[in-house]
Amino acid sequence: MSTLPAPRASLLAALPYWVSLLTLPLAAIAALMGGWWVLLLPAFAWLLFDILDLVGGLDRSNPDPDTPESALFWHRLITVIWVPAQAAMTFGLVFYATRAGHLGGWEKIGLFVGQGVISGAVGIVYAHELLHQRDRVERWLGDILLAMVLWSPFRSHHLRVHHLHVGTPADVVTARYNEGFHRHFFRVLWQMPRDAWRAEARMLARRGLTMRSRQNPFWRYAALQAGMLALALALGGVEGLMFFALQAVVAIWQLELVNYIEHYGLTRKHLGDGRYEPVRPRHSWNAEHRASNRLLINLQRHSDHHYKPDRRYPLLQTYPEDEAPQLPQGYPVMGVAALIPPVWRRMMNGRVRAWRRRFYPEIADWGPYKRGELPRPRGA
Repeated sequence: MSTLPAPRASLLAALPYWVSLLTLPLAAIAALMGGWWVLLLPAFAWLLFDILDLVGGLDRSNPDPDTPESALFWHRLITVIWVPAQAAMTFGLVFYATRAGHLGGWEKIGLFVGQGVISGAVGIVYAHELLHQRDRVERWLGDILLAMVLWSPFRSHHLRVHHLHVGTPADVVTARYNEGFHRHFFRVLWQMPRDAWRAEARMLARRGLTMRSRQNPFWRYAALQAGMLALALALGGVEGLMFFALQAVVAIWQLELVNYIEHYGLTRKHLGDGRYEPVRPRHSWNAEHRASNRLLINLQRHSDHHYKPDRRYPLLQTYPEDEAPQLPQGYPVMGVAALIPPVWRRMMNGRVRAWRRRFYPEIADWGPYKRGELPRPRGA
């Protein structure tokens, strides 16, 4: 595919990824109308994109991976704009809902559950894109988005643990074969922050520093999250603080639901003595569904993201099934299936077994892989 050098052409190519901004007027309508209108945001993220995926089909086209960053200005801009947009939406709802006499308790809860879905399905996805960049401003913006959902250690874990050790026992985010989402979620909740802390401690120790050092990012995480909590308290009092916390919990739940889908049952081959094969496209589930990839800025092209973590989202590649395993549906449908473990196992366990036969016919005993009993990688 040829590069689009003209800014106008780049804007036209980027516009489908700006669909996330539709959530701002939807949030306003939900808050003003109340009643069943409070379900607008989850209906947008889940139901609408289920339908659009059926209508829009698959997108197997691959952009030129050598496209210069100058041609991606409009693609990058939406990830930057989203930071103040999400802040306005989240804290605007905290301020308004705690003062709106026409909203009952269940309506307020529904409103902030919907906000949490958007903070997770859009905000954390954008944060994920930003934290992978070399630009310091973009990384800070990613930190702000993560602080808005009180899940700042995700940055340390994602960069220091997940990308290095995906598909091994050292990565709690890699869901084990036959492990239900609910069990996986609670395992991640306590283990991920602990592993993130240990990874940063190892990094600092190699430089002769301790976790008391100002270079420990957890100081920044704590300050940003405290600032978010203080702002919610100032705008909405204790009730506003509780609603802010609710949207954060839902956002984290949404994120970990996606993480569960992305790597379920996929393991890297153990080569002996704590050594594992390099990360390849086969170690992440891939999805080519056009509509949901626009909302999720190509996150479903996850096979290429792990293979080339520094590649910006508009340039992520898709792969045929003989190189990367394919999900039967996009993330919105797969997320619903993951919430019902028997349905999930029926959809996915056969695919995991087929993946094993295709890529690792030489492995006769998958028991240690399934139970997470293999040695931790060196240095983990």
